[in-house]
Amino acid sequence: MLINNKSFSIFTIFLLTSSMLALTQFSFNALAEEGDEDPLAEAGLSLIAIRNDTLDTNQDGDNDAIRVVVVFDTEQENTNLELRLIGEYKDKEVTEILQFTFSGQSNASLVYDAWASGEHDLRLQVVDQDGNIITTIPLSTYVLKPALQTPSIILALNAPQRIETGDECTISRIFADETGPRYGATGVRTFSGAPFTVLDSQNSLDCSHWPAGDYILKEAYRNDLGQTSEDWLNITIHNRPAPDFSLLVIGNGNSTDTECKVMLKQADEDIDFSPFQKIWRIQGSQVEGNIGDEFDCSTLPAGVHLISLEVINNELISAIDGINIVRIPGVDLTEEQKSTAPSRSYGEDTETESVGWISIGVLGLVVVVLSYLILVRVKDDDETLTMRDLGPTPMILSDGSPDAEGLPTTTDDEGVLWRQHPDGNHDWWDNELRIWVRW
Repeated sequence: MLINNKSFSIFTIFLLTSSMLALTQFSFNALAEEGDEDPLAEAGLSLIAIRNDTLDTNQDGDNDAIRVVVVFDTEQENTNLELRLIGEYKDKEVTEILQFTFSGQSNASLVYDAWASGEHDLRLQVVDQDGNIITTIPLSTYVLKPALQTPSIILALNAPQRIETGDECTISRIFADETGPRYGATGVRTFSGAPFTVLDSQNSLDCSHWPAGDYILKEAYRNDLGQTSEDWLNITIHNRPAPDFSLLVIGNGNSTDTECKVMLKQADEDIDFSPFQKIWRIQGSQVEGNIGDEFDCSTLPAGVHLISLEVINNELISAIDGINIVRIPGVDLTEEQKSTAPSRSYGEDTETESVGWISIGVLGLVVVVLSYLILVRVKDDDETLTMRDLGPTPMILSDGSPDAEGLPTTTDDEGVLWRQHPDGNHDWWDNELRIWVRW
């Protein structure tokens, strides 16, 4: 900040000097009295006054900044100076730089913001336009507490307590660092654990379409001042189960001239099935068009029909259910319909055809002759008939249990006994033939 000569009187300067920095001026006067060379004078400059003020910028009762005001005088025209206010904290230095041009008498102001809690040693360097340090003025040591926000990272999850694939899921990345950018010491943010690349510009991550699995998310930050911050977030995304539903039928087993409907019935009414794809099939052939949740089976002809419904959710997980629909011919059928429809009993009115006793007698005679011809062809010998080979010898032990021949065995959920060969092949035990069957 620059103040014009006209707005800053010499009288005011001397008041500030006498009230605030008598000690500083005394040190410069003492150097002059001892005859030491004054580097400022050699550069054609005179330090009229210097003042240090402690500031409490956030009004919390703790000093968090130092404002340094200096007043120079020169007889040269358009003098270019660079002021460097250097603060040292635990072997780390932070520099505030101000460049200005002035003629005659002028003042300059720099503010040093504390970036860590503790003691900060300050010094002021005066640099010429060629970058050469004219002099370094030691200032005081101050105990400061920063008002600038130190690095902080928060990963906030907005999702249901149990996350399933397709659920609304967002992760907010709340990041702040006022200290690093303030001193040109911005660091690097790193994010790990996500299935996709995460950029620093992404303040919110959409995890609605992440694959199912366990995720350990971590974001870390470190600026060039050595300040660090990190946060962890563990989430689990479960596979969404297949649509759970059943088929409700009206008119099954009725005649073709009555109403017939097959309707989808959800197991959980809280799940919205409206965006799901629904595919109806008759005997495995897909029904054209978007039928929705209800299939009109009243148009089906007499007979038995397999009606199936496949429901595919937004995650392409599908479930299929089917039912056999029986439709019997109606009462009032044309002759053409009767010829193509399955036979139906009409009780006492059902027409039947008599085969007659003669036909029965002829059929019986044919049976007797054929039986006789078969019997006379059988030779009468005492040799034991050879039994048909029924397959391998039963593989059982003396107690009646299967002989696993020393191989490891296991029984599956359906009660079938299995054994495994060293090469990885399996056999299953046929209880009827009592043999091992290669799988």
